[in-house]
Amino acid sequence: MSNQTRVTHFILGGFSDIPEWRPVLIVSFLFVYAFGLLGNMSIITAVLRDSRLHPPMYFFLKNLCFLDLSYTSVTIPKALATTLQGPGVISYLQCVAQFHMFFTLASAECFLLTAMAYDPCVAIYRPLLYGTIMSHGRCWALVVLAWVGGTLYSAFRTVNTFSLPFCGPNVVEHFFCAIPAVMRLSCADFCPREEVGFAVSSCILLSSFALTVLSYIRILSTLLRIPSGDGRWKALSTCFPPDHCPPVLRQWRLHLPESASQDSPTQGRLAPNRDMKVALQRLSCQWIPSAMYE
Repeated sequence: MSNQTRVTHFILGGFSDIPEWRPVLIVSFLFVYAFGLLGNMSIITAVLRDSRLHPPMYFFLKNLCFLDLSYTSVTIPKALATTLQGPGVISYLQCVAQFHMFFTLASAECFLLTAMAYDPCVAIYRPLLYGTIMSHGRCWALVVLAWVGGTLYSAFRTVNTFSLPFCGPNVVEHFFCAIPAVMRLSCADFCPREEVGFAVSSCILLSSFALTVLSYIRILSTLLRIPSGDGRWKALSTCFPPDHCPPVLRQWRLHLPESASQDSPTQGRLAPNRDMKVALQRLSCQWIPSAMYE
């Protein structure tokens, strides 16, 4: 291996190797990316500008939208350029940075979804203590914890992958620096690293998923104890609304009950769909006239 040269750059394959499919894929992914970008930015702007959208759920939703538009922006623009221009060259350090940023943001989003499941659980199970438990400081602590957890997990995956020697092929059969595609280019046996990464990922992500599931089990068990069938159905429909925001559509539903009972102190300030719709309508009414007169 002494006469082999260390890889200094990688070549990304793009979305498709078939030239005839590239225009269709570029237009399709560009439309989806632009739609998601507009949706996320609209929600963030609405939450920042509307004083009614300051409960913890909207605080988490704002951060979730930021994570969503950030980690898609890490990969999609480069992938679109690669697909348009042909195989794209990315340096070794750029590949490491893209890999680390993508996993940091994606992992932080996963952990934040767990916090978003904990929020309605507290609202339903402990409505009288909701304001005390879900204080502004607690919400910030959960967001910071999600970012720290995502950064540490991403650092492990980055070191576990790029500490392998790369001295042979450098064509990544993917539109970004993904784990399996990069590991396969190593000139050493990557199976032990892959198994360790899979084991650690399973423990961390399954733990986060288990906490999310337990939160919703607690929500459902509390709802089932509501004596009124109409009240139970109303609370259930607000926990799992049929219409939800673009960034949560892919992974999670926008949720928070208006009330767990008629005497809940959170009643009247936990109506996510209605408040968000009104805020977005106001925002669109402000944007459209200003765009027409420019």
